[in-house]
Formats: sequence, structure tokens, C-alpha cells
Amino acid sequence: MQILKVRRILLILSICLFELFAVATRADTFKLNNGETLTGEVLSASANDEGVQIKLGEGDYKRVPWSNFSQEDLKKFAENRKMAPFVEPFIEVSREEKMKKTEVDIKEPPRLSRPSAHSFFSAMFSSGVGLVVLLLLYAANIYAAYEIAIFRAQPIPLVCGVAAVLPIIGPIIFLVMPTKIQTAAPTWDVPAEAAAAGAAAPGAHAAGESGDAVNPMLAEGAAHPSGLKLAHSESEHSAKSTHPPTQTFQRGQFTFNRRFFETRFPGFFGVVRREAEKNMILLFKSARGEYIGERITRIAANDLHLQVHKGHATEEVMIPFQDIKEIQLKHKDAP
Repeated sequence: MQILKVRRILLILSICLFELFAVATRADTFKLNNGETLTGEVLSASANDEGVQIKLGEGDYKRVPWSNFSQEDLKKFAENRKMAPFVEPFIEVSREEKMKKTEVDIKEPPRLSRPSAHSFFSAMFSSGVGLVVLLLLYAANIYAAYEIAIFRAQPIPLVCGVAAVLPIIGPIIFLVMPTKIQTAAPTWDVPAEAAAAGAAAPGAHAAGESGDAVNPMLAEGAAHPSGLKLAHSESEHSAKSTHPPTQTFQRGQFTFNRRFFETRFPGFFGVVRREAEKNMILLFKSARGEYIGERITRIAANDLHLQVHKGHATEEVMIPFQDIKEIQLKHKDAP
């Protein structure tokens, strides 16, 4: 019996020692900001916005505000997940930690690689857009040569051919050249009256050689110098002699624009013609054909509308300025 009592006493003593050891191991020492030192167990379940309770002993509890703890103790409390949300506002963050938290990680965006360096023409020929631009420039060069050929009165095939072989340079060469003035080609046509006289002369000469007397009045179409002439023949001759001379305006020598027509042909814009211009007409020679008109009904910056006769009626024809090659101002009965 005594052995059992001794065993019970030893067991109770060991339990008490164990509890004291556990309390001693769980107790912490806290140095508060006001200089006070507390030793006890922190009850994390009691943590709130105001502070936390510390168990100093059996039945002795004390609530300590967070602002009273030192920064070392607050950082230890922050390791507990229950206490961390209440402790973090009271932990002072150093400048280095702030810089680490606010540091921006700048990442370089992906960039396209630069193409390899080429000359201007090789770069133009290496892309589809460049080829289209070059073709458009080449076509514009040929068209410019066509306009220059008309302006300078040069052969169109020659100027366009040179521009095709020497782009840009060829049209510039013909542009700086003076305008080629076209002169009237000499004609070898013999008038009908002279031909008839020439045909009658050999016959008379042959007759003279044969010795036969031939009456010169028997020749067809011969007229006596003192003979009478019909009245209408004289009137026709006088009418032909009174016709004003035909005025010709060629492209290259004149610039056909709105100002040219308004200053050269002001009488052709009115509905009622003046007496001096009543029988005058305008002959337009263009790339689309020839047009004869007596009145310009409308005119714009790039074209005009000419009133022409079509049978017993009239109609308006639009003629662009760039298509006009030659304009003639003449009498309506002039050839």
C-alpha cells in the first residue's frame, strides 16, 4: 500500500512539473514602448483592432494595445495568420522595403527586327507596293512625254520613245527645246485654168508647125479678150475677194484655255451675233475629229461646249481643251 501511495505522489509531482515547464516554455517576454516588461502567453484568439490579451498567470489577463508593442514584437505577431491583419498597419516599413514593394519591373516589349539596309531602287523592286509605284511613275512619264510632244509640236512617237528609254530625262530634253513651228508644205497642184491653157498650147503649137490656119476662138473654153462676161461670175469673184483671211491657231503656238477663248472669240458666246462676225465660223480639229460651230454655249476650266449643225437641227458637243490640236477662224463660204 505504501508503494502505491509513493507512486501516486510521484505521478502528481511529475504532472505539476510538466505543467510548469509547459507554461514556462509558452511564456514570452515583451518590452513595451513605455518601458514596461511583460512576461506571459499571447492569446491570438483575442486579437482585434484595439490590441491583444496576454495571460500573465492563472486568472490574470491584460489587454495591451498594438501601439505599445515594439517593432520586433509586432513583426513576430505578423507571422501569425490570425494576428497579421491587425498588426500590419502598425509595422513601420523602411525605405528599402518601400522601394522593393513599389519597384516596377520594366519588361522590354517584343520589337520587330529591322530589315536589312538596301538602296532605294532595290527596296522599291523588292516589294509589291514599290513595283506598283514605279509602274505608275513610268506611265506618268510616258503621258508627260505625250503632252510635251503636243506642246512643242514634236513627233509624238519620237518623244514617247525617248521617254521610254530615258525616263524623266527624255521629256525634260524636249521640254527645254524651242517649239517646232510647222510651215505650210509647198504644193505642186496646177490650177484648172492653167492646166487647160497648157493643154491648149501644145495643140496650137502643133497646128502652127503643120501650117494649117486654126481659129483660136474654136478652142474649148476660149474667150475673146473684149468679150462680155456674165454678171454672176463677177459677183462671185468679188465675193471671194472680200472674204476675210482664215486665222489658224495651232497647239504649241497657243495655249488653249478658258482665257484664250474669252479673249480671242468673245463674239461667239452671245446668242445674237454682231454684223462683223455674223458669217464667221470656228473649225476645231481635235483627237476626236473635226467640229464646225457658230456659237460656244458653255465654257469651263477644262472644256467647252460647241453648238454644231447636225442635219436640220443643232446639238452641243463637249470638246476638252487637251484634245484640241488646231482652231481655224474663217468665213462660212471660205474653202
